[in-house]
Amino acid sequence: MAAIVVTGGAGFIGSAIVWALNQQGRTDIIVTDDLWHDSETQRWKNLARLQFLDYVNKDLFLERLEGGYYAGKIEGIIHMGACSSTTESNSGFLMENNYLDTQRLALWCCAHKARFVYASSAATYGDGEKGFSDDHQHLNEYIPLNAYAFSKWQFDLFALRSGILDAIAGLKFFNVFGPDEYHKQDMRSVVEKSYHQIKESGKVKLFKSHKDGFEDGGQLRDFVYVKYAIGAVLAVYFNRSANGIFNVGTGKARSFKDLALAVYAALGIEPQIEYIDMPEHLRGKYQYFTQAQTEKLHNIYPDKQWTSLEESVKDYVCNYLAQDDPYLR
Repeated sequence: MAAIVVTGGAGFIGSAIVWALNQQGRTDIIVTDDLWHDSETQRWKNLARLQFLDYVNKDLFLERLEGGYYAGKIEGIIHMGACSSTTESNSGFLMENNYLDTQRLALWCCAHKARFVYASSAATYGDGEKGFSDDHQHLNEYIPLNAYAFSKWQFDLFALRSGILDAIAGLKFFNVFGPDEYHKQDMRSVVEKSYHQIKESGKVKLFKSHKDGFEDGGQLRDFVYVKYAIGAVLAVYFNRSANGIFNVGTGKARSFKDLALAVYAALGIEPQIEYIDMPEHLRGKYQYFTQAQTEKLHNIYPDKQWTSLEESVKDYVCNYLAQDDPYLR
């Protein structure tokens, strides 16, 4: 049987996809990533409880792939490997990792009739004024707010211009949270950060609003539990006719305050929220509202798979964050 490749497999969503494939009985998985500089983030821990066929450094994998080593050995690639930091300022680095590498993988899959599903991002929608439609006819209309979003958007546009978007699937993830995100440092979810703030001081810190119409802590996001998100990934991957752009979100925007209150409820503790100023360098690049249009996704991944924000946060807090072993298992 040909293998499934999961790039970025030691990362947050990548390792969760490997876990979900294991739940389906699949272990014929090639994990690719870059663990050379992993001494601080310790992402190897995301893989320690999972089963897979092989691990290959991402650069060696690309070399082998284009050199013919994997001809006939790969059924498809689930491409989650990227730099996902919205504060990364090295545009050349981002374009190399998020644009050019994705091109190489996508073109190989198209040439070899292998399935290709890749991670785009809701950050490509910019400030949200032009909406959140995953109809790819609107791709040219958006204006990303940071270099990360620009690099992701550029591959979406390449796929559209080159005509391969009809043969591959791009997933625009909204605000995903859940187990295995622990290495993400400043990019960890507010759920994870809030849990540790509560444990340390009893108090959660949220940003004040610097935009009319939004109260402090009232900035709205489409928060998605990772277990729902990876179910969507596999639903798209295994449906070869599901091509184009798909939003991966709930379609129900909630506030950061709602998220913090859900953490307190899961812990059975009275809320204490402190509102702090948003750093100046973020204010002009900050999304105050995101909410996925999910009709396309629900055609292949029904809404019944979704659980409420409060239920999802409770599962994450009680069954993972509060446990000695917080990893997916």
